[in-house]
Amino acid sequence: MSQLSACSVYVFDAYGTLFDVHAAVRKHEQSLGPNAALLSEIWRNKQLEYSWVRSLMGKYRDFWTLTEEALDYAFAKVPDADMSKRTDLLDAYFALEAYPEVRSVLERLKAQGNELAILSNGSPDMLKAAVEGNGLTDLLDHVLSVDELRTYKTAEAVYELVGTVFRAFPEAVSFQSSNRWDIAGATAYGFRTVWINRTGQPDEYGDLSPAAQLKDLEGLLLL
Repeated sequence: MSQLSACSVYVFDAYGTLFDVHAAVRKHEQSLGPNAALLSEIWRNKQLEYSWVRSLMGKYRDFWTLTEEALDYAFAKVPDADMSKRTDLLDAYFALEAYPEVRSVLERLKAQGNELAILSNGSPDMLKAAVEGNGLTDLLDHVLSVDELRTYKTAEAVYELVGTVFRAFPEAVSFQSSNRWDIAGATAYGFRTVWINRTGQPDEYGDLSPAAQLKDLEGLLLL
């Protein structure tokens, strides 16, 4: 029997897992200049760094604010990028595009009788815009944001939100994320984890290994 076969609740990280965090910059890359990809990488890395640092300090700022601040830092690091595109980039990020396979995979998991949710660092308004913009509202039982806790992953309290809402033991939850650090946190909590390693990153956190590693969400249907 598959290690994931007993799971009846499927929980997904949002950014990088369901929604393409680099889609905003790609949409405007022609006008941003030759270092658009670098801008996007710095933006994403700083966004995450700010969430970890804020959690450690106990000085919460919502994820949208961190997203804005991270973009400003990225523009400072890539001065040849056209800063007049700041508003356009933020508008595009607020309602990011989903990866191509997302809706079909969620539809099939739902048809099998599973409960589905998002558990994300994203602020409620950001998540609402992305979910509605990609037509996923009808497939999700819950969209859970860290905002109510005023801290970020990988705090244990964040993962506890799932059990509280679904009244499920951790081992009944399959947790999917493209972020290896998120997978480590969810594994430590007790979820059965699936690392969606879209960009072929090397493994880390060897003591907190996922139950499976996939290149995209399609592989979930084969587990």
